[in-house]
Amino acid sequence: MRTDQILTRLERVFARLDREPERPAHLQTPQMSRHRVVLLGSTLVFYLAIVVAVLTTSWLVRLDWQIMFFRPYEQWPQVHAFLDYLVVLGQRGPTAVMVAAWLGWRCWRQHTLRPLITLGVALLLLNVTVGSVKLGLGRLGPHYATEIGSAELFAGGDIFPSGHTANAVVTWGILAYLASTVVTRRVLSVVSAVVSLSVGATTVYLGTHWVSDVLLGWSAGLLILLALPWFEPLIARTEAYVFDLRELLRRRAETGRMPAPVVSALIPLLSAGGKWQLRPVDETVEEPVPVPAAAAAGTAHSPAPRPAAHPAAGRPHLIRSERTPVTPVGSRRPAHTERAAARGAAARPIAGG
Repeated sequence: MRTDQILTRLERVFARLDREPERPAHLQTPQMSRHRVVLLGSTLVFYLAIVVAVLTTSWLVRLDWQIMFFRPYEQWPQVHAFLDYLVVLGQRGPTAVMVAAWLGWRCWRQHTLRPLITLGVALLLLNVTVGSVKLGLGRLGPHYATEIGSAELFAGGDIFPSGHTANAVVTWGILAYLASTVVTRRVLSVVSAVVSLSVGATTVYLGTHWVSDVLLGWSAGLLILLALPWFEPLIARTEAYVFDLRELLRRRAETGRMPAPVVSALIPLLSAGGKWQLRPVDETVEEPVPVPAAAAAGTAHSPAPRPAAHPAAGRPHLIRSERTPVTPVGSRRPAHTERAAARGAAARPIAGG
């Protein structure tokens, strides 16, 4: 007879993780080095400069209009079909699914949830920062512009900064951020840079974004990648919490499958007073002894509680089928001279055999 435990799909995944090593020793968590801090500060200055240039309707806004009137999609129509597919690499849904599948496989092999948690934190930061600026500035796109030379701000739009560009930088850049070796990190950095630049340029070619939108999208995505080491303690605490929660649920599931001890099981029994009580299973319960009708008639006026009969010390308790049947021997009716005295006194219970 097989006694193998039937596991759910999630339990099988965690069981597979348990068979893998805890974590490769060469994997190092990125730190906030001085070089990274300098890059973060420079990118932040560039980000603010673009916002100010658009707010003040400077030369950058004029460049936006010049490229819009140039209409690149009309100048090179032969690449239009290819670029329609290339721009998908910046859409949040498809890219998140592809990258999450790869990082999920890494989590499975390395017994760690850090890659998926890091991706989740990065996408959350992307949605909060980019989304708030989009809605706050409300810029219209080139296809919906109403006034030539205007920055088209605070008009109900949501294209500044470019979400496609920022998402491409973060989603593909996270692969380089989580790379295991220095060589892999450099190769993936180049690949993610090429993909993000291509996606940004494609949005300008298709006329869905201004040039300033793409510049701000690049800087917004790079800011998130450079700031991720500050969130590493949060990522580590989240990973530890998830594994602790898994162990707690596993213990509860194992405890729930264990049968309760028979000794501690309680059953309802009817007590002498007519109330339901809970008694342990191993408690000895005496069977009531039948009382003859004559004795019952004598005790009708003055009932007295019958003491519980217990077996003698050292004598085994017999079940009902093994007891000697109680049969009256002779007449149990008191004599004529003692009948008056018996009426005033309580009748003594007759103990069973």
